[in-house]
Amino acid sequence: MLKSMTGFGRYETVTDEYKISVEMKAVNHRYLDLSIKMPKKFNYFESAIRTLLKKYIQRGKVDLFINYEDYTEGNMCLSYNSSLAAEYMKYFAMMEEQFHISNDIKVSALSRMPEVLTMEQVPEDEEHLWKILSEVIEEAAKRFVDTRIVEGENLKQDLLGKLDYMLELVEYIEERSPRIIEEYRTKLSDKVKEMLENSTIDESRIVTEATIFADKICTDEETVRLRSHIENTRAELLEGGSIGRKLDFIAQEMNREANTILSKANDLEVSDKAIALKTEIEKVREQIQNIE
Repeated sequence: MLKSMTGFGRYETVTDEYKISVEMKAVNHRYLDLSIKMPKKFNYFESAIRTLLKKYIQRGKVDLFINYEDYTEGNMCLSYNSSLAAEYMKYFAMMEEQFHISNDIKVSALSRMPEVLTMEQVPEDEEHLWKILSEVIEEAAKRFVDTRIVEGENLKQDLLGKLDYMLELVEYIEERSPRIIEEYRTKLSDKVKEMLENSTIDESRIVTEATIFADKICTDEETVRLRSHIENTRAELLEGGSIGRKLDFIAQEMNREANTILSKANDLEVSDKAIALKTEIEKVREQIQNIE
């Protein structure tokens, strides 16, 4: 199937413990360019996120936004430093003996001593965190790809219509070319007759001139190659896949053939069709820029 490079996907999951939302959007780009904005606690997973997204995306400038809200209240714990408390008590005893004063330290006072009791973050279960995060990212990526496929199908139908029109233009040029030569030969013969009046006309000379003219304006090779490029583009579109770069190259070749036809054109009708052909090829190239 054919996919556009523009797309959008969003997914959100909410539980009693957390809320995670992932949003993706993309525009055209020659290569895959991933920009990830997420909370610092997810920085550890950046490499894994990039690897995961490459399963779904080959080209495009993709912006990924991850938001996380933690609803748990038990993610902090109290830590007791018993060795430090023992140090405090030892020095309190020394002070009692040295200064002959009563050691009136109670547990409540000891607990308030610096670093005896501290609040610490409960270590995250990285495996569990990645499991829930990857599931949300994958679901957002699938929805993102779905929008690309829909847009890609629209692009395909539009391009196929343009290719049909291009074939019509090529067919007209092919049909018109022999008539141009015949018209030139007739005009040349009439001109010679007018100039020579009653003199004998050298028919072989007229044939030679017509042949030279035909060789100058002959576009058979260009139209054959152009037909081949058009049919090749059609086949690639119908087959689908990541074909954007290949189609861009083919479009460049089609434009080259159209330029040659236009430069050889010695007929107003052929020139008009060649210009229309170039215009249509340019439209095709613009659309191809949107294909992954």
